[in-house]
Amino acid sequence: MGYPVEIIKIVDEAEVTAFESLAKGETHVELEIWTSVYPKEVQKYIETEKSIENGGPLGVVGKIGWFIPTYIAKKYPQLATWEGLKDPQMVTLFSTPDTGDKGLFLSGAESWESHDADIIKNLGLNFKVKYADSEDTIIEAVSKAYDQQDPLLFYFWTPHWLFAKYELTEVKLPPYSKECYAKVKTGGLDCDYPPDVLIKGFWPGLKKYAPEAYQFFKNFRFTTDDQIVMLALVQVQKKSVEEAARFWMSQNEDKWQIWLPK
Repeated sequence: MGYPVEIIKIVDEAEVTAFESLAKGETHVELEIWTSVYPKEVQKYIETEKSIENGGPLGVVGKIGWFIPTYIAKKYPQLATWEGLKDPQMVTLFSTPDTGDKGLFLSGAESWESHDADIIKNLGLNFKVKYADSEDTIIEAVSKAYDQQDPLLFYFWTPHWLFAKYELTEVKLPPYSKECYAKVKTGGLDCDYPPDVLIKGFWPGLKKYAPEAYQFFKNFRFTTDDQIVMLALVQVQKKSVEEAARFWMSQNEDKWQIWLPK
């Protein structure tokens, strides 16, 4: 469409600055906003100030949850739900020299504001939370567990390329509800993380500044499985981002043709 484009990478720790730069017009499009991870920012910039336009759903549904390797779930089917984690014998399965009689739960980095410690406490589970330094730390732990066929209970999320490389089973927690999640502020959370319909965010001036680009991004939409495939092409098959995009486009012309402005 003839528009010059600059892609700006923002590291995890600076994610909130993405909202600020979008509101100021320093950047113009953010294609993946997790509303459950940044509720304050969504409320402030999109719903109250309207300094960021809600660009509609991306089509991907994100989900944070608890996972175990599927080989463990096959061996101990009761571990596919949280009730199985109450069994002292199953707790011992996940224990380490550092956790004593407790099982080990590998959570995300503390800065991610995960709620695993509260969920574990409120469900009465005998597990000790260990916080990972980064996403890579969790991935390394999963890879090591798979190599040795060891048990591992950990915090993770979909979509992610890891699901294309390893078979992982989500541990079913008590179902999410708005009433339950309202207890986050008091530390009373005792249910699952919510599914997150990821949305796009636009600088409000984009429609006038670049109307065809605006319409393209409004139309831009694909599925959770599409994203996992593309992520795996880069992370597992070691294609470049451009190679992965071109390959996906070659296989899915019917999907991306409808993104183009009329």
